[in-house]
Amino acid sequence: MNKNDEFELEITDISNDGEGIGHANGMTFFVKDAVVGDLVLAGVTKLKKSYGYARIIRIIKPSPDRVSPACPIAKRCGGCQLQQMSYASQLEYKQKKVLDAFVRIGGTEKERFVFDNEETALNTYSDNKDTEKKIEFHRIIGMDDPFHYRNKGQFPIGRDKEGNVVCGFYAKHSHEIVDTKSCLLQHDITDALMSAVRKYMDECGIGAYSEQNPSKNGIVRHVLTRVGFTTHEVMICMVIAVDRLPKADRFAAIAGEEVNEYNSLHNADYSLNSVSYNVNKENTNVILGDKVVTIAGLPFITDYVGDIQYRISPLSFYQVNPVQTEELYATALEFASPGENDTVWDLYCGIGTISLYFAKYVKRVYGIEIVPQAIEDAKENAKLNGITNAEFFCGAAEELFPKLMQVADTVKLRMEAYTYTKTAVEGNDHHGKNDAPGETGTDSMDRLTPDIVIVDPPRKGCDAALIDCIGKMTPKKVVYVSCDPATLARDIKLFRDYGYEPVKIRPVDMFPQTGHVETVCLLGRRKPDDTIKVSVNMDDYYQIRDAEEAEKNPS
Repeated sequence: MNKNDEFELEITDISNDGEGIGHANGMTFFVKDAVVGDLVLAGVTKLKKSYGYARIIRIIKPSPDRVSPACPIAKRCGGCQLQQMSYASQLEYKQKKVLDAFVRIGGTEKERFVFDNEETALNTYSDNKDTEKKIEFHRIIGMDDPFHYRNKGQFPIGRDKEGNVVCGFYAKHSHEIVDTKSCLLQHDITDALMSAVRKYMDECGIGAYSEQNPSKNGIVRHVLTRVGFTTHEVMICMVIAVDRLPKADRFAAIAGEEVNEYNSLHNADYSLNSVSYNVNKENTNVILGDKVVTIAGLPFITDYVGDIQYRISPLSFYQVNPVQTEELYATALEFASPGENDTVWDLYCGIGTISLYFAKYVKRVYGIEIVPQAIEDAKENAKLNGITNAEFFCGAAEELFPKLMQVADTVKLRMEAYTYTKTAVEGNDHHGKNDAPGETGTDSMDRLTPDIVIVDPPRKGCDAALIDCIGKMTPKKVVYVSCDPATLARDIKLFRDYGYEPVKIRPVDMFPQTGHVETVCLLGRRKPDDTIKVSVNMDDYYQIRDAEEAEKNPS
């Protein structure tokens, strides 16, 4: 088989990237825009040793799950991968994607899963003698309306050959910008904000930055938009390659005019609360720089998840689908089932969204995040909601969490040793265990020790050092919120080394029309096969410690 050869191909599966998979002449072919059940005439576009890529020349027999894409540029734009699939089949694909990752990558036996559409199986779950080995796999949560769900947009800016401003998404596997006048995944006020960018650049003669030729005079790289679905507050932030945005006040004025026109046309009440620019002078494909300058309004907007209000700045991580975020966090809370005396650690906490959502159900919650602005937002969000039992730390979770736990462990051990010595001198026969609460001095350190750990890492998953620390701290439960089933399944294997097994799993469709899926997984500690009772004498501990110190520092 050679490039450009044409052949019939039946699509039997879908890849992790949403491409159709078929087999012909002993080779596997990946086909963009294909649906399971399609019979197509395919043309070879690229060949490797055992697999290749092909395009659809003609659909011979469409799949029952094939639909006409709602967006006229869906095939060219790289923003969506699954618009040609019915929404019901998208959900089935994503549920299977998560399950396959646990089996193929995570090494979990498929027989261990109990599905919630098998009512009898779930109802008899607690009576099963192998309950410890069973894993509840709950049906994916989909959306009633799988369009216009995004509260955030990041659009590359350029100019076409005729000099017209183009604003949209990159075509798949390229840096060609597909001009998008209206995106069906974004809140529809986003169209007005993109129009404001075009008008500003044309009126003020502003050029677009070129990644291929950064020495040219263009300055505008991207535009970032955010919309509060509950508050109706709107943000627009221009990403530029210079220190100052020319005629910035005019940009703010044009954006305001576009929002007002949208309100008039739709009888709406949206307000442009934040206009800013972000400085990114690096020759990189990273979208945002570190510096944000407010032109008009506030440096943030606010919105709600449930009854918790959040302050959201241009640099904040905030889930892009507010409707499904409530489902996601409610699932995490249900799986965690925290007690009022529990201490919760939220790692990769962002602006404190999960931390503050959990706060009213637990005694104490701590969050760690590497982005300084996000930590400042998290602290302000706690104040905004009158939450006093949440505390936030800035740093890389895989570095800071082990340090904090080491400090807590060391101080707690010293306080226990002090109590042992004190009670031994006083003739207390409890061997260091006082009945009076708080007298040991360990209460303040106990509250650092996690009962529940929540991890919501980026797509690359958790750092191995972080998993090691969590495993050694032995929390009762770990709730893993994942945006990539592959790295989730990989990390589950690492957690097994510390005695943790998946207990419950539920996918949540945060990104309809795309191949991405969010998953909530509850990990519980595996019960040991047997137990032994161990007595610890603090005198022995200090003799060992002093001997080790003497070896390290001989006199």
